[in-house]
Amino acid sequence: MKTDVVLVGAGIMSATLGVLLRQLQPEWSITLVEKLDAAGAESSDPWNNAGTGHSALCELNYTPQAADGSVDITKAVGVNEKFQISRQFWSYAVERGILPEPREFINPIPHMSFVHGADDVEYLGKRYEALAGHPLFQGMEFSTSEDEFSRRLPLMARGRDFSDPVAINWTDAGTDVNFGALSKQLLANLGRDGATLTFGTKVTGLKQLSDGSWTVGVRNLRSREEYSINARFVFVGAGGGALPLLQKSGIPEAKGYGGFPVSGEFLRCNNDELIAQHAAKVYGKAGVGAPPMSVPHLDTRVIGGKRGLLYGPYAGWSPKFLKSGKFTDLPLSVKPNNLMSMVGVGLTEFGLTKYLIGELAKSEEGRIETLAAFVPDARSEDWELITAGQRVQVIKRDGMGGTLEFGTAVLNSADGTIAGLLGASPGASTAVHAMLDVLERCFPKRFAGWQSKLKEMVPSLGVSLADDKALFDEVWKWTDSALQLDVPAPTPAQPAGV
Repeated sequence: MKTDVVLVGAGIMSATLGVLLRQLQPEWSITLVEKLDAAGAESSDPWNNAGTGHSALCELNYTPQAADGSVDITKAVGVNEKFQISRQFWSYAVERGILPEPREFINPIPHMSFVHGADDVEYLGKRYEALAGHPLFQGMEFSTSEDEFSRRLPLMARGRDFSDPVAINWTDAGTDVNFGALSKQLLANLGRDGATLTFGTKVTGLKQLSDGSWTVGVRNLRSREEYSINARFVFVGAGGGALPLLQKSGIPEAKGYGGFPVSGEFLRCNNDELIAQHAAKVYGKAGVGAPPMSVPHLDTRVIGGKRGLLYGPYAGWSPKFLKSGKFTDLPLSVKPNNLMSMVGVGLTEFGLTKYLIGELAKSEEGRIETLAAFVPDARSEDWELITAGQRVQVIKRDGMGGTLEFGTAVLNSADGTIAGLLGASPGASTAVHAMLDVLERCFPKRFAGWQSKLKEMVPSLGVSLADDKALFDEVWKWTDSALQLDVPAPTPAQPAGV
C-alpha cells in the first residue's frame, strides 16, 4: 500500500496536520492509523484533559514572580499568541464546513485565577497590573472583595473563612474546548475528502528506505493481519506513544530523549445542584516544590452539550505511556543513548519525586481536604475519583545528564521525512502552531509557496498580535463570531458524566 502521508494516532495533532495538508496539497493521499477504535480517545478525550483552551488567562505558572517582586508575563503572552492561531484556524474551518458544529467543541466559559493569603493576594494584584494593559489580555478584572467573590463564585464562597484574604483575577473571554469532539469533526472531514482512516490498527515498525520514503509496519488488532504502508512522509502524533515509535525509526534526532510518565486523576462532581452553582475555570497556585502540571483548578466542562465539574489534578503514577498502554512502556523506552539522560533526571528531580510520593499516599479524606481550599464545605459523597490521561514529560539530554521539560517538543529528521510531537501542556490548545512548525521544518522548499493559503487560514501568521492591536481586534471579532462565542451558550439541561 502506497500513500503520500501517514499520520500515526487519531488525536488533535494528527487531525490538525491532516486538515492543514489537505488544504495545502489536496492531491496528496493521506492514511491515518489509530490503535484504538475511536478518534480522540486518549489524551484528546474530554475527560482525559482539562480542556482549558490554554491562553494563559488564568494559569499562574505562566506568570512567575521574580526575586524583585515583579511578574514576568513573557510566557503568558507567547502561549496566548499560539492559542489565537488555533482560534483563527478553527474559524476558517467553520466557515468552510470543515467544522460544522462549533458548539460541540468550544463554548464561552469565564477564566479565573484564585489565591488566598496576603502574599499571594499581593502577587495576583501585580499579575493583574502586568497583564491588564496588554492587548491580548484586555478586559481582565481583579477584585479582593468578599461580595464580588461570593457573587461570581457562590460554590467557592459558601462556608469560607474570609478572615484569610482572597483575590480573584478574571476575564469573561475564556473558553472550554472539547478536543475529542474537535478531533472527530476534523477527521470526519478528512475522511469525506478521501483520506483513509484506519482504526483498531497498531504501528509495529518504521524503516526508512534508500529513496528516503518509509515503510510503516502495521497490524490489525482484530484480525491479527500484518501489512506495510509505504509513505513519503510520516507524522507520529501518538501522544505518549510517540517516543517509542520515534526510537524505532532510528533517526539520530531522537537519541538522548527519554520520557517520564505521570497519570492524572480528577474528582468529578456527581451532584447536579453543585454543578449548577459553578460556571468558571478557576486556577490556583501549585504548592511549593510541585511541578507546573500540578496546578489545582476547579473546572467547568461542557461535554456533549452538558455541563460537568472537575477538580484536580491529583498525580498518579504508572509506567504506561498511554492510558491504553502497557506496563512495559517505560522500561522498554530506556536505551543506551538515553540512559544517562534518565539517570540524570532521577538524581536531580527530588521535588517531583517527593510530590509524587505525597500524591500517591493521599487517602480519599486527603483529596477532599485539598478540594476544600476551593470548595470549603466539600463532601466526599458529592465527588468521584476518575483517572485522566497519561502525560509523558520530555527528558532531554543535557551534557552528560538530562533535564525534565514540561512543555512540548517537535522532533523531526534532518531530511524532513518524519516528525513527531513529544510532551504535554499546553499541548492541544497550541496544536495549530505546533503543526505549522512541523510543516515549516519538514517542507522548507514548499513552505514559502504555501504562504498565501496559510495566511487565508491564519491571517495573523508571521505577525505578533501583541504588537498589532488593530489586527488582534480584527481577528478576535472574526473568531468570536465564527465560533459563535459572541452568542451566550444555552444553559445545559443536565450535567455531564452523571
